[in-house]
Amino acid sequence: MIEISPIPAFQDNYFWLICPSDSNLAAVVDPGDAQPVREALSASGKTLAAILVTHHHADHVEGVRELKSKFGVEAWGPAKEVPHLVDHPLAEGDIAKITPLQLEFEVLDLPGHTLGHIGFLGQGALFCGDTLFSAGCGRLFEGTPAQMTDSLGKLSRLPATTRFYCAHEYTLANLSFAATVEPENTAIVEFRQHAEVLRSEGQPTLPSTIGEQLAVNPFLRCHLDAVKMSAERWYGSALDDTVRVFAAVRSWKDGFRVQTKQA
Repeated sequence: MIEISPIPAFQDNYFWLICPSDSNLAAVVDPGDAQPVREALSASGKTLAAILVTHHHADHVEGVRELKSKFGVEAWGPAKEVPHLVDHPLAEGDIAKITPLQLEFEVLDLPGHTLGHIGFLGQGALFCGDTLFSAGCGRLFEGTPAQMTDSLGKLSRLPATTRFYCAHEYTLANLSFAATVEPENTAIVEFRQHAEVLRSEGQPTLPSTIGEQLAVNPFLRCHLDAVKMSAERWYGSALDDTVRVFAAVRSWKDGFRVQTKQA
């Protein structure tokens, strides 16, 4: 059993603290700043024993070097990115053996947001960085629509009960867009009401589950007629495959007016 708790940082980031329930050791995922990690460890009485990294963007890695130096720990991360920071380079098919915590995670290649983006899957949990968000997905800074469609398809085939821990609190803004794409989807309305209650109480809307996202996330629903037709109306032309539907929805979202900056 593991306990997973968020460390809020910056405007809307979460670094995730992973703690075996019978240990005082912890791992942190995507620490873009060392200070909030140090504070969370001090408050919880935990000692940092490992660092997991999903991709190279600064808000995910800027704290790695300081934390490695202070705690004498090693980092597990993408083989194609940040080689100067990771001690254990990983790619799909690898098993990340976090020996200090006696935990193992399956590694998934998730290109799209960046080319070398990876995810960590294990213990019924997925740490997916900026690939999948609640009701959204990451911008295509380096990858192609085909790559991101494939990555999201890979995640959509995971067990519906899989809890996923992404790196940003974007849920309400994403649901505003999702409701625009599918205005008749009652699951979006219900999910948004729940998220609003959580945020009004100062609570994160994460984790969510893959099953919940299959019902509300337009980027996991591009194969469905309702999303396809909505995308075609916005695009002004027929879209003859799922990748083109995804590309249109992603472009639509890029220009959608929201209150928070999106990754």
